[in-house]
Amino acid sequence: MSNNSIACHNESSGQYSILPVCIYSFISSVGLIFNITALAFFFHNTKSRSHTIVYMTNLAIADTLLVLTLPMRIYYHLGFTGLPQWFCDGLGLVLKANMYGSIFLLTFICFDRCMAVSFPMSSHVQEGRRKAPVVCLGIWILTFGASLPIYLFGPQTDSPNCFDNLPIYAIQLKVVLPTLLMGFGFPLVIMLICSWGLVSSVQQSTVAQTKLVDGRKIYRMIATSLLIFLISFLPYHATLVLLYLDGPTPSCTVLTAYRYSLMVACLNTVLDPIAYYFTTDTFRRSFDISTVKRMFPLNSQSSESTGRSRRPRNS
Repeated sequence: MSNNSIACHNESSGQYSILPVCIYSFISSVGLIFNITALAFFFHNTKSRSHTIVYMTNLAIADTLLVLTLPMRIYYHLGFTGLPQWFCDGLGLVLKANMYGSIFLLTFICFDRCMAVSFPMSSHVQEGRRKAPVVCLGIWILTFGASLPIYLFGPQTDSPNCFDNLPIYAIQLKVVLPTLLMGFGFPLVIMLICSWGLVSSVQQSTVAQTKLVDGRKIYRMIATSLLIFLISFLPYHATLVLLYLDGPTPSCTVLTAYRYSLMVACLNTVLDPIAYYFTTDTFRRSFDISTVKRMFPLNSQSSESTGRSRRPRNS
């Protein structure tokens, strides 16, 4: 860790750590509730599971794993020290791997929807869509397999600053270039192409012209997916570019921007479940109070017992 990074850490310690604590606390609590609820819905409604739902289930798992790393960041930003560096690096590995897993899964969700709408009668497309579980397995292997060597064989640090260490791996050209291209650039290009394909298919579809398909709903789905993707991941990858351009001793401003852009990227775990609700008809139609009661029978039983206790007894 560079002296400049240590100085920036000292300047940002103390009272200024309250903002990371608040942001990470919000993301961890709300994100955990949202994603556990989404997973309960996905696993409860196995009969209506589509190929897109397979991707969404894996996305919710990735978001949940990411959220589970945040309490230790809260612990650190509250001023507690003494965490071993290998433990901090391990949590960083899980966070980054699941963040890029979310990026790839969001990309394949968009691609799957594009294929389903653009080529609904193609047997080759339908056969390819059935391989969604294999694609998800490949994404898990890719994200953790690509991240693990960086933490195992990269340069080691004995700095005690845990999560405030300079992201030295991310500013090396041999790492940052593939990260920007494969981890953000290509997925963004694919999402843009698929979104354009979806819009074109809807405009040319005779079914959409007869109002049997709500084109506005599809447009809203496209806009929501792209907006969530850009809001969550564009700031983080933009700061990676700034870190690289600043060289081995980036300024405190760039380091601070990097740390807060990582928080924004983690916010994706809260936004994804909201996207499930507003862009997926099956999720929105099925997810109501009765569904929640069926998924959590203890609550419904307690409510019923409470209701019975409040009823007046016949004398």
